[in-house]
Amino acid sequence: MTSACPSADAGVSVPLRLRAVFGADAVTAAPEPVTVTVARTVRTDRREAFERWAENVLGVAAGFPGNLGATMLRPGPDSSEYHLVYRFVDDESLAAWERSSERRSALAHVEDMVDDARYARVSGLESFFTRGAQPGPRWRMTVLTVAAVFAITSLFQQFVTPHLGSWPLELRLLLSATVVVLLLGNVVMPALTRFLIRWLHPRRD
Repeated sequence: MTSACPSADAGVSVPLRLRAVFGADAVTAAPEPVTVTVARTVRTDRREAFERWAENVLGVAAGFPGNLGATMLRPGPDSSEYHLVYRFVDDESLAAWERSSERRSALAHVEDMVDDARYARVSGLESFFTRGAQPGPRWRMTVLTVAAVFAITSLFQQFVTPHLGSWPLELRLLLSATVVVLLLGNVVMPALTRFLIRWLHPRRD
């Protein structure tokens, strides 16, 4: 008596097939970048001192492992609210900065310069376009995102897709979307937004 023998791939799930092609860590969730914005209402007679303090603390933060950028947004003509923006590769890197003795020491020196402070946090792709109360032109953000997606998709189609001819269409599309999102959120956008920070967010004097 003979029995039908199913094909080798018939009972293999999509995650297992991805693991077989890209390794055991292919389906492990990657850490997400995180951005923190601290808004402080600065006393009028302490603005120069605050700016010196801010430049110093931002420089210290920029030197911490995992930092993707640290910037200051000055207030508009009728405002005294400054925004300090810190961007890190993941929650662990941000936590290391927030627990550091350097940050505690800096905060101890700023208390008498401000009347109020507010803290906001975002993560994932949204974090790349977070700049507090003065965001850059949205068309620039859109152009950068489209260019990044186009570059990743083009490289995928050129170097990866030719080797996936035997894969079902749905699986190829799933893999393409996964690669685009992972590279966009963890490699390409962190590099591009840091390199093009002045273009994305021109200073408004």
